[in-house]
Amino acid sequence: MLGGRSEHDGSRRGNAVASGIPQHGQSPPVARVHGDLARMGTDRARGKPLDEGRQRRVHSGHHPMPTILVLVTEFDPAALLASGEGFADLSFWRKIALSGSEAGAWLQDLISADIEDLVPGHARRSLLLSPTGRIRADFTAALTDQSWLLLQDPTQPRPIDQLLAPYILSSDVVMEDRTEDLALLAFPGGGRVDRFGPAKVSSTPSCLGSGGVDMITSMTDREEVLSVLGERFVRVPNDAVDEWRVRQGVPRFGVDALEEDLPQEAGVDEAVAFDKGCYLGQEAVAKVRNLGHPRRLVLWLTSDRPVSAGEAVLADGEESGVVTSAEVHREGSILLARVKWEAREHLLRTASGAVLQSAARVVQPSSPV
Repeated sequence: MLGGRSEHDGSRRGNAVASGIPQHGQSPPVARVHGDLARMGTDRARGKPLDEGRQRRVHSGHHPMPTILVLVTEFDPAALLASGEGFADLSFWRKIALSGSEAGAWLQDLISADIEDLVPGHARRSLLLSPTGRIRADFTAALTDQSWLLLQDPTQPRPIDQLLAPYILSSDVVMEDRTEDLALLAFPGGGRVDRFGPAKVSSTPSCLGSGGVDMITSMTDREEVLSVLGERFVRVPNDAVDEWRVRQGVPRFGVDALEEDLPQEAGVDEAVAFDKGCYLGQEAVAKVRNLGHPRRLVLWLTSDRPVSAGEAVLADGEESGVVTSAEVHREGSILLARVKWEAREHLLRTASGAVLQSAARVVQPSSPV
């Protein structure tokens, strides 16, 4: 029974569509909907998913209507993040505020990124390194009108405020944990979030990647803001964030990159300003860049077979690394793997025999070269 009516009602009226029988030239039905309002998982006009709470009116009258057929396409949260149609609620991330007359200069002298030219509303990914150049934290430094905000994934081994606190000494720097006070909403694919009033701060690029934008607002306004955003964007589950970053080839500190790594070994050397003045770990990082090479690399790879995190990576039959993150899709897998420097140009396979190839995008020249 559907909507209080038998499925056979339509067939008795001679309506082949209502009976669920595909007509000539039609695809088999995927899902049935019936009644005044039908909740739909996708926007058929655009072929894209709708927000979970959005509904499509299929019949505005009050008379019984036959069952109709709706083609439902696959819901892909990671693709929504990439397109700018989706966002992630990262309010659980650490948010450390730095204020005081010396806060900017003090931070500039410690971290790997060059933040001297940042203006309010802008941010930059950075690392805090040990004196020997090993990674201690990976975070985003965002400048607002009131203070600096350090945004950090809480799954990292050590909180950024605890690592920085011993360096304050007599500097005019005030450090405050705002994690419970501020909400953080990330749009790594971009999104027009600049029309929500002065109480909402936007920061670009997003803490999730090299592009996009973040919205920062008070935690007391979080539910209201989520409701408003839900009219224009799709809020994706947190596991979609990890799927998105693997598709984009973004290493995650604590998963693909470890505390024993130098930035070049972790695939996060873009967070280092090599032409900047002194900062913690600078000499060790510069030595690797100018005089040698890293011991290992994080590679962004694909395979036409399913691959799982934890699988060994072989080069010419010898174990040379490990898969650290992987996402399986219809055509195979996309993944990140830590491999020895010497194996980087060899044919790579997993221990189960899956061939691994580079996933790096090839930039096509605008004219013949």
